[in-house]
Amino acid sequence: MTSKKIIAVVGATGQQGGGLARAILDDPDGGFAVRALTRNADSPAAKELAASGAEVVAVSVDDEESLRTALEGAYGAYFVTAFWEYNDVQREQAQARAMVNAAKAAGLQHVIWSTLPDTRDHLPADRVPTLHGSYKTPHFDSKAEIDGFFREAGVPTTFLSTTFYFDAFLDFFRPQRGADGRLALALPMGDSPLPGIASEDIGRTAYGILQQGTGLVGETISVSGENLTGAEYAARFTAQLGEEVAYFPISAEDVRASGAPGADDIANMFVFYAEHAEFFAGARDPEFVRTLNPRLKDFSTWLAANGDKFAS
Repeated sequence: MTSKKIIAVVGATGQQGGGLARAILDDPDGGFAVRALTRNADSPAAKELAASGAEVVAVSVDDEESLRTALEGAYGAYFVTAFWEYNDVQREQAQARAMVNAAKAAGLQHVIWSTLPDTRDHLPADRVPTLHGSYKTPHFDSKAEIDGFFREAGVPTTFLSTTFYFDAFLDFFRPQRGADGRLALALPMGDSPLPGIASEDIGRTAYGILQQGTGLVGETISVSGENLTGAEYAARFTAQLGEEVAYFPISAEDVRASGAPGADDIANMFVFYAEHAEFFAGARDPEFVRTLNPRLKDFSTWLAANGDKFAS
């Protein structure tokens, strides 16, 4: 029987939850133990966590009873949803209700909920299309509504407000070589700053929050590794790759017209990022985040660790 405080981590084989699980496992004297909650306990990632000392439990976040059983005896939990797997607000909110109810039943002392702000507080009704019935940016707005679920239930929660992943440059926003042979980075940000973070640093910051005890319960912690404009991201790419990467600002309508899954949602998100930077980027201070996560990567550090993945 461990004397350590058990942290149940939803999505422990994913990006955010995986970052937290590894942060706990990398600090054996930190006073916490990992209970990795995953759909497939036999996956290579789950087996790797088990080999590193995690307790691995198969669980479905669509099944409240499964969650209640998985949280028994835990001190705290990290909760995150996988909205882009199903692109369904109702399902996301049903999963969150199950997490809230299970956390309350288990008497958890500290929950960290991975969330985002409500863009409807900032985007006028006629600025961007309404989606999923009543949302402007569903994968943001739904999570903001879920914040209220935790508060109303009285679950002691820290709200970890996330942002754009640096990892998205590996696929969705990868610099592309044009017909003229030159590399260009296309982002729908104009001249506004886009806060970014290495996905693993979200989990590492969550670990820093847990290390504070319950002092940050009720608080919203807004994260970023660095707040850079498109031109500044391109300059970092230029320095890393050893050839010029030009910044090519595109419009949100270009994103909308791409036909990619969730394109309308993503386009609305970038309108929010670009036109409300004072609120979104302004709330994200990497130096503060670094007090919780001293290993926080800025973009150049992340890029140096991943530069070989951009070889053309």
